[in-house]
This record gives sequence, structure tokens and C-alpha cells, in this order.
Amino acid sequence: MTASDSSDRWADLGEFIRQQRNTARLSLRRLSEIAGISNPYLSQIERGLRKPSAEILQQIAKALRISAETLYVRAGILEDERRDDDVVRHILMDPYLVEEQRQALVRIYLSFRRENGLCETAREEPRA
Repeated sequence: MTASDSSDRWADLGEFIRQQRNTARLSLRRLSEIAGISNPYLSQIERGLRKPSAEILQQIAKALRISAETLYVRAGILEDERRDDDVVRHILMDPYLVEEQRQALVRIYLSFRRENGLCETAREEPRA
């Protein structure tokens, strides 16, 4: 990984945190209070100028009510091991959906993945 890749990762992480903060309708000051970190430090994280520790990311995630793992993956602390098969498996195992609903959701999900060029394999029909 080059220095440019690393700085891009931190900038992307900061932008993601800013988007989540705006979605939650929290000011920078309010999020810093809830997360227990200083306002200037959070601002620097959002601008990609600081490399927050896993502990700081966990505090931010908790304050934003999102998964800490999401931030860990974006920060490169954890590898993103999720694949479209995992989503499909969860849909197919959902006890609150009838089979027809499961199949429809899987078809829609896979069509979006194919449309965005993100599907590993172009499957005709979901596996049951």
C-alpha cells in the first residue's frame, strides 16, 4: 500500500463518518461530546488528517449507533470478508419472509450487484 492509498483511506473514513454524522443530524460538537473525544480531534478525523485508533473508532461508532466493524473495515483494521453470498444466505434464512419474498429479494439484490459490476458470478437464479 502506498502513502497515497493510506491517505485516501483516512480521507474516505473521515468522509464516511461525516456522512453518518449528518444522517444522524448531529453537529460535530455534539458527536464529539457523545463519543467522548475532543471537537478538534473529531474534525481532524473527518478531514482525514488523523489516524484514529480502534478504541476511538469504537467510541465514534457507538455515538453514531453504527457497527464498529464498519469503521474498522473502512480504516483497514479489519478485512471486509462479506460477500454477496453472505447477504443471500441471510435473506434465504430469514424466518419472517415467505419463500416467494426471499426469492424476490435475492433476485433484486443480485441484479443490482450485476448492474454495478460487483457480482463475482452472474447467477441466473438464487440458490434455495
